[in-house]
Amino acid sequence: MAINEADARAALSRLIDPNTGKDFVTARAVKKLSVSGDTATVEIELGYPGNSQFDPIRLQAIEALKAAGAKSAGVTVRSRVVPHAVQRGVKLVPGIKNIIAIASGKGGVGKSTTAVNLALALAAEGAAVGVLDADIYGPSQPTMLGITGRPESKDGKSIEPMEGHGLQAMSIGFMIDVDTPMVWRGPMVTQALEQLLKDTHWRELDYLVVDLPPGTGDIQLTLAQKVPVTGAVIVTTPQDIALIDARKGLKMFEKVGIPILGIVENMALHVCPKCGHESHIFGSGGAERLCKDYETELLGQLPLDGAIREQADSGRPTVVADPDGKVAQIYKRIARRCAVRISDLQKDMTSKFPSIVVQNT
Repeated sequence: MAINEADARAALSRLIDPNTGKDFVTARAVKKLSVSGDTATVEIELGYPGNSQFDPIRLQAIEALKAAGAKSAGVTVRSRVVPHAVQRGVKLVPGIKNIIAIASGKGGVGKSTTAVNLALALAAEGAAVGVLDADIYGPSQPTMLGITGRPESKDGKSIEPMEGHGLQAMSIGFMIDVDTPMVWRGPMVTQALEQLLKDTHWRELDYLVVDLPPGTGDIQLTLAQKVPVTGAVIVTTPQDIALIDARKGLKMFEKVGIPILGIVENMALHVCPKCGHESHIFGSGGAERLCKDYETELLGQLPLDGAIREQADSGRPTVVADPDGKVAQIYKRIARRCAVRISDLQKDMTSKFPSIVVQNT
C-alpha cells in the first residue's frame, strides 16, 4: 500500500504533542513533508526546547506514517526558539530572545532555587540560557552556580557574563565580597539592575531567567517599565501567609501587562525518609486555588526535601547534581511547560521589518 501526501498529513494531524496538547499540523510544527512512492519524510519543528522529547516524538511520527501506508519513514525533530512580544514601548535587549522573571511575594519560599534549576532545566533541553541575579541586596546565584572570580571586559564598555554549568550568569555578587552589604537606596539599586542587564555582553540567549528579589518594590517596577519581560513565574509555598503575598505579585504583573506563565509551589509535601509517611507541613491546595482564581497554570509542585537545599548551597543545583532523579524531572517538566506557554504567546515581529532611512538626495 502506497502513501500520498494527504494521507501523511492526515496521519500527522492525529498526533498530539504531549507537551502542548495540540496536534503537529494545527501547531504548524510540520515544516517539510514529502512523499515518494512508499517513502515519507517529514521535518517537525518544536517551538520550545525539547531534547528529551525528540526521540519519543520521532518514533510516534514514524509509527503514524507507517500505519498510514508508508513502508519507510524518515522523521527529523528539532527545536527553534523565537522572540515573543513584550510590554509596549520596551525594546528587546540585544542577544536575548525571551526574558522570564521569577518572582515571589515574600522571601524564603525557594524562589532563587527555582530560578537556577529552571534555567538549568531549559539548558538541559537544548536552549541557550542565562541567569540574571536581580536581587541586589541578597545575591545568591554565584553560590548556587558555584562561580567565583570577577567578570572581565574585553572592550571597556560591556562586561562578559560569568559561566557555570553551561549557563551565562551575571550578579552584583560577582562585583563585591561575600560579606559586603549593599547599603544603597532605591535609585542606585534600579540603576544597578539596568546596568547588569544592558551592559552585559549576553551571547545569543534563547532565555534569560531573572531571579527577582521578593516583594513588589523598586526592582519589580523597573523590570515592568524598562526590561522587556516575556512572562513571569510566581513561586510560593502552600502556607496562607505566603499565598497572600503571592497574590500581590501576581496582580502587579497583571497590571503592567506581563503574562503570568504559571505558579510553582515549593515545600508542597514532606515525605519522611525513615517511614515514608507523607505530610503537608505548610498546608495543601493553596497554589491550586490561586491558579483557579487567576486562571493560570500550576506548573509544578516540589517536595520539602533537604537535598534540594544542600545541592544548591554546594554550587551544584538538583538538575545537575541528580539529573535523573525525581525532583530534577519535576524541574524539567516545569521548564518545558514554561517554554510551551511562551511559544503560545504572540511572536515579536520587529525583526521582520526592514529599517527605513529617509535621506535628502
